[in-house]
Amino acid sequence: MYQDEVILCAASAYTQKYYLNEDFQSLPEAIQEELKIMCVLYTEDIGGTLTLKFDEEGNLNFETDADEGDLLYDDIGSVLKIKQLQITKAELLESLETYYKVFFLGEAWEE
Repeated sequence: MYQDEVILCAASAYTQKYYLNEDFQSLPEAIQEELKIMCVLYTEDIGGTLTLKFDEEGNLNFETDADEGDLLYDDIGSVLKIKQLQITKAELLESLETYYKVFFLGEAWEE
């Protein structure tokens, strides 16, 4: 049904835009807002782009990118910020993975 990777959301410091995949419009408004804040603050702090993608197994991955020659992009800060987000937003990220696995991959829900 879905390709290998499915984008959940993305933000870009270059275009100053945020994108939420329309397939996820059914997420509660508070979760959509939390994702937006998380992604936009990341790009404001670090620069470049941040994309949250589900892989074929339903794992949510952070993908970052920066334009070649972008001297303001913080490579080291990027790794540290992602680790921080994975810790501080662990419950949100795990819930999103469960949501994706159940509603998009058709797996049985486990408590």
